[in-house]
Amino acid sequence: MRTLLLLCTVLLSHSGLAAEDFVAEKKDDRLIITRGGKPLAQYVFGDPQIIRPYFAQVRSLSGVQVTRRHPPVEGADPVDHAIMHPGIWLAFGDVNGQDFWRHKAAIRHEKFTQEPAMKNDALTFATVSKLMPAEGAALAEMSSVFTFSASTNGWLLAWDATFTPLGDGFYFGDQEEMGLGVRVAAALSETKGGIITSSTGKKGAKETWGQIADWCDYSGEVDGKKCGILLMASPDNFRQSWFHNRDYGLMVANPFGKKAFTKASAPGRVPVEKGETLRLRYGVLVHDGFESGPVTGLDEAWGHYKAEDKK
Repeated sequence: MRTLLLLCTVLLSHSGLAAEDFVAEKKDDRLIITRGGKPLAQYVFGDPQIIRPYFAQVRSLSGVQVTRRHPPVEGADPVDHAIMHPGIWLAFGDVNGQDFWRHKAAIRHEKFTQEPAMKNDALTFATVSKLMPAEGAALAEMSSVFTFSASTNGWLLAWDATFTPLGDGFYFGDQEEMGLGVRVAAALSETKGGIITSSTGKKGAKETWGQIADWCDYSGEVDGKKCGILLMASPDNFRQSWFHNRDYGLMVANPFGKKAFTKASAPGRVPVEKGETLRLRYGVLVHDGFESGPVTGLDEAWGHYKAEDKK
């Protein structure tokens, strides 16, 4: 099996990029990620208000901030969901009835199992977190591997998460608010002229909401510069993702919302029994625009990735 890093390898071919190291500076509560001395993102693992790990202040290689500023600046940014939408995050509105999306329960960072290090032109680090309910013992352990690598017109974050029960088992529930989420910069939102494009060819929040796709891209201009974020779910996940996309700048890849998105007769719980694991892999491509749009820019690479991933 190949990871989402393979997609980046395809995108890197023929790019002519000079090798530049990604650097992670470790602070008490976060990692500061840079490349070539330029800030790219912050991985925050110790926030008393946002009680789960997340990425904030995400920038393109050209220096444009593509996620909403965190915290949002009143008068310059929409301030809704200020602590629920910090940038890029993985969370779930229902795990055993506990709400890890709205901070009613915590995904508590425990430790780094692999310190940040460059290998094969990519920065990798790994962590362990515990899913802590409002009361009682931890439900599960979340082991994450993060990889930063360069592409022809941007950089790729791959998030590989494995969930292991710490008791007799647990379940993922059925809601819109489940999976990997992104909140784009205000200027990128559809309400400000940005556009959402799906791997299926659909465009806009209205057409792409609740639809299954390999990826969705949120693109536009910030301060006159083209940029965007493309969110993709691995074809090796247990199920394809529905996309919870909104015109105000939200994009979520969600494999759990069967009833939420299809109006199925019953909620689609996803159990993880004792002795089992569940793995979710996502990629986030932060880019400086595509000449002909992401459909023509990524179809070949994504198709190659899906073929390799099934070997």
